[in-house]
Amino acid sequence: MRLLAILLAGLLLLIQYPLWLGKGGLLRVWEMERQIAAQREANDRMRARNAALDAEVGDLKQGLEAVEERARNELGMIRRDEVFFQVLESPPDVRKAEPPGQ
Repeated sequence: MRLLAILLAGLLLLIQYPLWLGKGGLLRVWEMERQIAAQREANDRMRARNAALDAEVGDLKQGLEAVEERARNELGMIRRDEVFFQVLESPPDVRKAEPPGQ
């Protein structure tokens, strides 16, 4: 009777092996679900990026304001009738930073 119980327990473990560790086992399913969740997050980020790029392309096609803004910011361009002033800050005066009495 004891031998039969050990044999049945061994068979039960052999049956359980593919369920847990086999090609389509639960551990593999859990890993695949984790990978799917990570891919969905990446897809959501890419969708948001694509939507922003699509809006920018539409803005560039529709109006000249976006083109002008980009030319000003990235290329430093100005209009013909504008005057450009560049204000430079002077470095702090060293004498003012000295403690009194020296």
